[in-house]
Amino acid sequence: MDAEAQLASFIDKFDPEVAALTRALYARLKARLPGAVIMVYDNYNALAIGFGAAEKPKQAVLSLAVFPKRPSLCFVWGRDLPDPHGLLEGGGNQVRFVGLPNVEVLDDPRVDALIAEAVARSEPPFDPTAEQRLVIRSVSAKQRPRR
Repeated sequence: MDAEAQLASFIDKFDPEVAALTRALYARLKARLPGAVIMVYDNYNALAIGFGAAEKPKQAVLSLAVFPKRPSLCFVWGRDLPDPHGLLEGGGNQVRFVGLPNVEVLDDPRVDALIAEAVARSEPPFDPTAEQRLVIRSVSAKQRPRR
């Protein structure tokens, strides 16, 4: 099974509404981040689809984290991102997130500015002329219910 088909099977585990939203968000983020390496982790708690300029997990800057109720847009280095509008949630050491109840959240210029800043801070930088790649990094044998 190729990586896109495998990712589709991971998304299919969710309720149809969450799966449809996830597909729409994934398509928008793929289009927004040409040249990205897309790393997929079908983990115990959630499906994580990370976007980075290289294949090393710590070089990811964004992640679409899909939970049974709804997806979130995670900013891997979000603690250090300027957030003048107070959109970022979370209080961990590093990651901050924005809830994604619908695809229109990605149309918000404030969210777009956060994405742009996260991408601008990427090390190495994104190369929009590079071929986008999808890599299945891990699949947990044991998972929480997705529905």
